[in-house]
Amino acid sequence: MTAFNALMARELRLAIRLGGGAMMAVIFFLTVVTLIPFAVGPDLNLLARIGPALLWIGVLLSNLLALDRMFQADQEDGSLDLMLMAPLPMELSVVAKVIASWLTTGLPLTLSAPLFGMMLNMPPEALGAVVLTLLAGTPGLTCVGAIGAALTVALRRGGLLMAILVMPLMIPILIFGISATGAAITGPTPFMTPFLVLLGLSLGAFVLAPVAAAAAIRFGLE
Repeated sequence: MTAFNALMARELRLAIRLGGGAMMAVIFFLTVVTLIPFAVGPDLNLLARIGPALLWIGVLLSNLLALDRMFQADQEDGSLDLMLMAPLPMELSVVAKVIASWLTTGLPLTLSAPLFGMMLNMPPEALGAVVLTLLAGTPGLTCVGAIGAALTVALRRGGLLMAILVMPLMIPILIFGISATGAAITGPTPFMTPFLVLLGLSLGAFVLAPVAAAAAIRFGLE
């Protein structure tokens, strides 16, 4: 646990010291939310109906933008090789990086969603549902993104390939996140049904992603 805590503290310090990751993701999120109303028109009722879907899509795309270099920087400076040789299992190292990535990217995106939702004329109950579903779903997005980042760790320009690989795996989280938000606003489906499925997907991703990502890193660096 000492090595795990030290690694997670290192990842948080690097994210804060380097800066730009969370801010870039939030700015990209704002750009998506700002541009889409120009395409659908100034109908406030329409924006309120499609607002949850727009917020979820914006968070998904912003998350992909931030996950591109989860392992890339460590591979470039040799830190990833040291992690492989360290007594701490690589799976736990991946868990530490996933937690640090969510705290510095997924959480800021979730907290900014209500503000951007007001720009889409969403009612207060919809904003609360969006935040709750994003808190449940963004950890799953980060875990799935970690698998893609590990698969492309040996590539210098693997961002587009990573997006192609992980996007299909993120679609179920997107579907149930939007479904849970819609159920909380309009029904008739109970909110807890899709919300529990969303929680299950995130928990499953949290269990499976470290194993898959660690295996991909070992294979990619052989």
